[in-house]
Amino acid sequence: MSKILLVEDDATLNKNIKMALEMENYEVITAKCLAEAAELYGNVSLILLDVMLPDGRGTDFCMKVREKSNVPIIFLTSCDDEADIIKGLDCGGDDYITKPFRLKELFSRIKANLRRSAPQADGLSLTAIEQQLFDYLRINKGMVLSRSRILEHLWDSKGTFVDDNTLSVHISRLREKLKQNDCGNIVTVRGMGYKWTD
Repeated sequence: MSKILLVEDDATLNKNIKMALEMENYEVITAKCLAEAAELYGNVSLILLDVMLPDGRGTDFCMKVREKSNVPIIFLTSCDDEADIIKGLDCGGDDYITKPFRLKELFSRIKANLRRSAPQADGLSLTAIEQQLFDYLRINKGMVLSRSRILEHLWDSKGTFVDDNTLSVHISRLREKLKQNDCGNIVTVRGMGYKWTD
């Protein structure tokens, strides 16, 4: 499940967007100012960012994020002047949506940006289960996923039965292929599960 950080100081809009995204099966965390956002953005899949916030401008925050991360950033703002849009994109934003906006358009742009940012398995010779593991781990980058949660996902997504011992073999094989192609890493978190790192 992709995790989205929504940075929006309008309480009603914040709540409504969060609810709408959760209905689309996204995990959503929210911030009402840049100080809160700075504490939360580390392990998210995408950021929805207002430009005008109580403690500063979203464009400045975007530039700070870009010093450490390539996470997709979509500006969601009422600042609709051409100069504002250009500044938003030039400072490192991936997309720019002006308010008022249509939810379906927002969902489409989120999906498009997540697709573009996702590591690709091109060049890797993966089995069907390895591909499922690859997709599930990278989408939840930075999150520790328990073995039981991974097994449930594999069962739910394709109806393929994978037992606990077989999972260890698939993880090991996928980890070796990733290492050979230098395209990510699966870290074992002792007693807890696994997580994806770049």
